[in-house]
Amino acid sequence: MAVKIDQKIKGYSVVTPEERAKQAAEAVSRQAAEAAQPKANVIQMHEKIERPEVLIGSTYKIKSPLFEHALYVTINDIVLNAGTEHEHRRPFEIFINSKNMDHFQWIVALTRIMSAVFRKGGDVTFVVDEMKAVFDPKGGYFKAGGVYMPSLVAELGSIVEDHLKSIGMMHDPEMSDAQRALIAEKRAAFAALDSKKNSEVGVPAGDDASGELFPEPKVRGDARQEDVEVTGDGGVAFPPSATMCHKCSTKAVVVMDGCATCLNCGYSKCG
Repeated sequence: MAVKIDQKIKGYSVVTPEERAKQAAEAVSRQAAEAAQPKANVIQMHEKIERPEVLIGSTYKIKSPLFEHALYVTINDIVLNAGTEHEHRRPFEIFINSKNMDHFQWIVALTRIMSAVFRKGGDVTFVVDEMKAVFDPKGGYFKAGGVYMPSLVAELGSIVEDHLKSIGMMHDPEMSDAQRALIAEKRAAFAALDSKKNSEVGVPAGDDASGELFPEPKVRGDARQEDVEVTGDGGVAFPPSATMCHKCSTKAVVVMDGCATCLNCGYSKCG
């Protein structure tokens, strides 16, 4: 077989029969070693995986002021590499059901597109950011507990985020010890300030509104009747006069020492 050489020959060597036999022996031993090692047949998520007969999942309820009837969001997961060290759950499909049929078209279209993205595999967490960035031109609404949702699609994105966190695909950013200490200090200071105000106006101990402002630290043993419980870290309760924080979208901003401070994430306009 003729081989055309396009470059200048700078050197050459002749392979002896002994060297050829040695190379062949090394190749055989290498192949034998590779065959002896167990191969991990790890199955990754892709669109060609067929749907199993049974899937596991969760159903979430959305009670929005935009609808008379609630929405029920079901996300089903597929378990890949079951029974091995590589076992993990991935979202496979999503359904939304409701008695309200006003938005049936776009709900069906959205769930089909999202299911297709889930089955495609790879990093599907980008869907959460895309959905939570959708704003309703008519304005958003507050969920029960004071968490602001800019649109119904954003709340769907929040549900998908919670589900991905529950199966280990997403994780909450960890707060530093200094940030946790700062938030605890702000909560304790506001609780003490609130208790002092009520004592100055002479409100009886059993009838005042300064009872339990937070689970920890506690100002008093009796509960605070008008506190608003919110869904969040530890189920913390915030005063009803709090306003929304534009950083964490929670009604937890109060005025302390002339500065607006968030009692949920620690954000302050004064730095």
